[in-house]
Amino acid sequence: MVVDVLPAHVWRAGSDGAVQFVNQQWVDYTGVSAEQSQGWVWTDADVLHSDDVPGFLQTWRRALASGAPDEVEARIRRFDGEYRWFLIRTVPLRDHQGALVAWYGTNTDIEDRRRAEALLAGENRLLEILAQGGSLESILDGSCRMVESLFPRSFVSIMLLNPDDNRLWYAARGSLPRAYTEALDGVEVGPSQGSCGTAVYRNESVIVADISTDPLWAPHRDVAENAGLRACWSTPIRGSDGQVLGTFAILSRQPGSPTLQHRRVIDEVTHLASIAICRTRTETAQRQSEAYLAEAQRLSRTGSFGWDVSSDELFWSKETFSILGYEPGAKPTLELVFQRVHPEDLALVREAVARARDGANLDFEHRLLLEDGSIRHLHVVAHAVRNPSGKLEFVGAVSDVTENKRAEETIRRNEAELRQIIDTIPQLIAALSPDGKVQYANESVLEYSGLGAGEVAREDFRSRLFHPEDLERLAEQRRKGLEKGAPFELEMRARRKDGQFRWFLIYYKPLVDERGRILRWYATGTDIDDRKRAEERIRNENRVLREEINRASMFEEIVGSSDALRKVLVQLEKVAPTDSTVLITGETGTGKELVARAIHKRSARSARAFVSIHCAAVPASLITSELFGHERGAFTGALQQRKGAFELADGGTIFLDEVGELPADTQVALLRVLQEREFQRIGGSRPIRVDVRVIAATNRDLQAAVVERSFRPDLFYRLNVLPLEVPALRKRPADIPLLVEYFVYRFAKRAGKKITGIEREALDLLQSYPWPGNVRELQNVIERAVILCDSERLSVDESWLIGRSTVQSPVQRPLDNELRSRERAMVEAALMESKGRVSGPSGAAAKLGIPRSTLESRIRSLGLNKHRFKASPPQD
Repeated sequence: MVVDVLPAHVWRAGSDGAVQFVNQQWVDYTGVSAEQSQGWVWTDADVLHSDDVPGFLQTWRRALASGAPDEVEARIRRFDGEYRWFLIRTVPLRDHQGALVAWYGTNTDIEDRRRAEALLAGENRLLEILAQGGSLESILDGSCRMVESLFPRSFVSIMLLNPDDNRLWYAARGSLPRAYTEALDGVEVGPSQGSCGTAVYRNESVIVADISTDPLWAPHRDVAENAGLRACWSTPIRGSDGQVLGTFAILSRQPGSPTLQHRRVIDEVTHLASIAICRTRTETAQRQSEAYLAEAQRLSRTGSFGWDVSSDELFWSKETFSILGYEPGAKPTLELVFQRVHPEDLALVREAVARARDGANLDFEHRLLLEDGSIRHLHVVAHAVRNPSGKLEFVGAVSDVTENKRAEETIRRNEAELRQIIDTIPQLIAALSPDGKVQYANESVLEYSGLGAGEVAREDFRSRLFHPEDLERLAEQRRKGLEKGAPFELEMRARRKDGQFRWFLIYYKPLVDERGRILRWYATGTDIDDRKRAEERIRNENRVLREEINRASMFEEIVGSSDALRKVLVQLEKVAPTDSTVLITGETGTGKELVARAIHKRSARSARAFVSIHCAAVPASLITSELFGHERGAFTGALQQRKGAFELADGGTIFLDEVGELPADTQVALLRVLQEREFQRIGGSRPIRVDVRVIAATNRDLQAAVVERSFRPDLFYRLNVLPLEVPALRKRPADIPLLVEYFVYRFAKRAGKKITGIEREALDLLQSYPWPGNVRELQNVIERAVILCDSERLSVDESWLIGRSTVQSPVQRPLDNELRSRERAMVEAALMESKGRVSGPSGAAAKLGIPRSTLESRIRSLGLNKHRFKASPPQD
């Protein structure tokens, strides 16, 4: 089995915690067979170290109660009786309804890591103690002499006694009488029954424990009394952890005890002695631990290092050189470290070093790229300390964790199902069977939907969670995605527990075995409701804009490659970046507004509004309000304040189509805007300043209108700063095939038809026709042809073109000119007589004997301005 070759103990327990299975690694380590392990309950097992049992039981019982994964570190006994540290991890296994059916556990050996950590901790404590300075001899000699000077000469002996190595650490010079030391020579005393140690004596050495209570003092009492000495005072010397480090004793030739003042001094000396003894013992232990540390580092592949931040000096242990791939004789530097770091991890390491310079501890992993091309994984940990001068230093360890990484990867592959669930816990997640049925949903899904864990496996779970329209709309797409077996995603609305729906991006990903068979699907949901709402808002705005453009312009792109059109486009590119006023001229249907929009799009104002006004389509009585707005109550029907087109276009562009049809009073207001950049709303008294670029268009001859006094010359000169004439379609026949192809594609796509081309005869017919309606007329013909087309080749009925009016020659015949002049004179005379009034009994129409509508049409055709016959404004 796979679990038998894993470098870890693997076991399975029932929902009650009783062991059901152990792998071969467990059997080999503990010496307990699989049969003997059956039915074990961890609380009854005797393989754990007694000190670790309480912590393990607390963690295991917590996992059993919560049903959640957990982990704990504990020592497990080997078959030979030795204990080693293990990381014990437990993960629950649940059925498709979410019920807990079993537990899986792994025990990973971390003995080397724990040993290295313990050695590192001891080393750190050692360095801190040594950093305190001072020496045993100087502290004890000076302090004890101070105590001795306070006592009468009858106090002859001051001693510091060590309970660990059974030696006299210090005796005041000359304080022990020869009779005392000679009497002790050769006397043997067994081990002490007290807490302070064993008495060993040879001439100058003696151990006296707690003199007043220690049973060992009994063999010495007679010797001391014969020498004229008696115990006067003794006190234990303790370390910061309360451990007895030695005994401070005073022997006297006379009865009595030290005074309160003496005792205070003794207490101070005892405190100083404890510091000195700790250092001496540590120095001895350090020499021993260095050898152990070096061996432990070699066994655990863990090296130590020190770093002085101010000078950037480094210290590496021998194992650190070996891990980094350098000879021990090399001088350690940060540059040597960076040379070995994998290029992809170099930025991470440099960032960690930079943080450490500010005092942050180090704890990170990275890769090494050695000279032979091999890659090793390292774990670096270090903490900051301050030396006696206050400078920042680091003491740390670097561990080669390559084998652990490989072992973890192996375990990860064999625990993919459990790992995927754990890895995706922070997200909305559901586990599905290979056919797509929901088997599990995590707490995030349940919390969002308000559904219970028992409802997950029900057939109607998805219908209760997702919007019915989305289920129906995406059912086939989901089915095909599951059949294909590759990751896919869907956008669906999920019902929140308060009844509101929010959009989610559901991402499906399969889990497959080594043969590629799907074991399970995992679906994760990401809330995209805000994004969807923003997209919907943009779509609505674009839809309104497209509809406006479709209403206002005949097509969406300038199509053509003829010389005449290219000339216009070249001029357009030069004009667009400027802020100058542009006057676009050309016949109706040539696409003047399209050119205006192109100028705006290529200008610096493209991000601001483009407002289009068709001057001929707005009644003369309302055109001023349309352009400049009005105040509330300015006229009948003005129920509220209204902004005009110029205010709406502030910062952008306004397009005045058919500008030649503006009434005289509106021309005056427009002239003021062009000159002063300000205007007033109708009924308003406050001037309003605007920054608007004006683009005007007309199919009339404005110069002729100026001559006829129907258009103000000063306004014409203001508009005609940069004239741009759009050529008629008959002047660019080479563009007709491109336009036809464009319109065929556009209308065929809209109609859902497949049209691959156009009959040659039809194309010749279209190119020979003069197109008095220009591109707009061509568009209408192609749209009709596409609608009526029943094949993949487009044809055009000649009858659609025959009988249409041809384009007038720009040079009129003399008779036509004469008739037109006579008609103009008659209309002008009637208007002058009626003072510009057209309708009514005294109007010009009645005088000429024709209907009012007919006369209005003739006035427009002749380019006359009926208002000038009333009271024309003064001309500049």
